[in-house]
Amino acid sequence: MSLVPSLALAQRVVVKIGSALVVDSAHAAPRAAWLGGVAEDIAALRARGVDVIVVSSGAIALARPALGLRRKRLKLEEKQAAAAVGQIQLAQAWSHALSAQKLTAAQLLLTPDDTEDRRRYLNARATLNTLLGLGCIPVINENDTVATAEIRFGDNDRLAARVAEMVQADQLILLSDIDGLYTADPKKDPEAAHIPVVETLTAEIEAMGGEPPPGYSSGGMRTKLVAARIATQAGCAMAIAIGNIAHPLAALEAGARCTWFLPAPEGRTARKRWIAGALSPLGTFTVDAGAARALAAGKSLLPAGVRAVRGSFDRGDPVVVEGPDGTALARGLSAYASDDAQQIAGFRSEKIEEILGWRGRDEIIHRDDLVLL
Repeated sequence: MSLVPSLALAQRVVVKIGSALVVDSAHAAPRAAWLGGVAEDIAALRARGVDVIVVSSGAIALARPALGLRRKRLKLEEKQAAAAVGQIQLAQAWSHALSAQKLTAAQLLLTPDDTEDRRRYLNARATLNTLLGLGCIPVINENDTVATAEIRFGDNDRLAARVAEMVQADQLILLSDIDGLYTADPKKDPEAAHIPVVETLTAEIEAMGGEPPPGYSSGGMRTKLVAARIATQAGCAMAIAIGNIAHPLAALEAGARCTWFLPAPEGRTARKRWIAGALSPLGTFTVDAGAARALAAGKSLLPAGVRAVRGSFDRGDPVVVEGPDGTALARGLSAYASDDAQQIAGFRSEKIEEILGWRGRDEIIHRDDLVLL
């Protein structure tokens, strides 16, 4: 069996928290004490250098009393209105809990489309990486206010997995009202057995996803298994862990029972293969000998090493990197459109803002977006 992951070894973690954990259903108010405990756990992770992103549901559930929306099933436009009202309360709750630990919360509203459309993906990834670099705790929720299809609470499981994929997190933690995956619903079947580790997502495992539970949180195990497939195929380990206890992340790190889904062995290289073979290059960067050596050593491509830019392309489009003799060295996704790349080519990264009037990435192609040929 492969080595089982541990939160103690994580470097970048996405934590997904559902409505049933965030919201006191009896009063439709944030569970302030519980959120405070989670914030303490996050502060402990940050203290040892772990990047933490939170994906939090709860906006619609928080807004129901204020809007008099007490029916279980709401119309789409009612859900959108409730999301607009409740998101303010949700953001305030997280900001209050994190600020008590001297942490700065940052709010992002995303949809799955933001993680699948390349340019929106690049924008979101750049924002998240910048926030993490500044020591912030991004708190993400689905942008329910502009949804054009029926909103499903369970989408945040999938969204969390897409975010983990986007930022190349090494672990995704889904906090739930159950301590992992069972062979059957343990509430209905006393013979149901807990599964501590899932090495491979087989059809048999996926069939264990039950029906969505009643109440505000309707994702259920089914969407968690969908999230597991997304995360593990991106090289990210995932855990389903008990959340309705004090300090759930600290408990997980101390060895609380959960289910770990192991990352696919080729997860990290799948995207590299996609860049290398599945995209048609739209431009070319010709680099000097120093940049060629840096690329061979696994470094990113900086503007200073670029001697010529050919082609017409936008930010995020695929390009070929050529050496001084015209030999193709690599393929990658350009962090700048062709017009901007031509302007900054040959200059040091600290000159980018002076040349373009705005500061983009230091790298013209980041090593995560580049594959050697």
